[in-house]
Amino acid sequence: MNHQNGRKRFSRPTSHCEAMFKNMCISLLMEEQIKTTVAKAKELRRILEPLITKAKNGTDVATRRYLIAKLGNKNAIEKLFNVYAPKYKNRPGGYLRILKSGYRAGDAAPMAYVQLVDFEKTAQ
Repeated sequence: MNHQNGRKRFSRPTSHCEAMFKNMCISLLMEEQIKTTVAKAKELRRILEPLITKAKNGTDVATRRYLIAKLGNKNAIEKLFNVYAPKYKNRPGGYLRILKSGYRAGDAAPMAYVQLVDFEKTAQ
């Protein structure tokens, strides 16, 4: 049964899906903008926004350890706590922006840019 199991699997094993979204979260935190498919972008929003909220609301050791367990990249965690948490302190949510950017040439999959809100550059 698939009750209460709301994550999309994208025809991949669970471990591959978890690794893929962990890497996408790290890339987005480090680069502030990535390009991916629309479906993956919407799923990424469900994964990353609660992590940003957690970093914003708690700066204790337990929160830091939780985020290290979820992401595994200490540089991304430091950037999350030192740059994004103060930046989004008064924002109630909605830290990511999804900008649709046409279709991929190979399989016509709808593509999108995922940006952190207040990102200065425009989509290329």
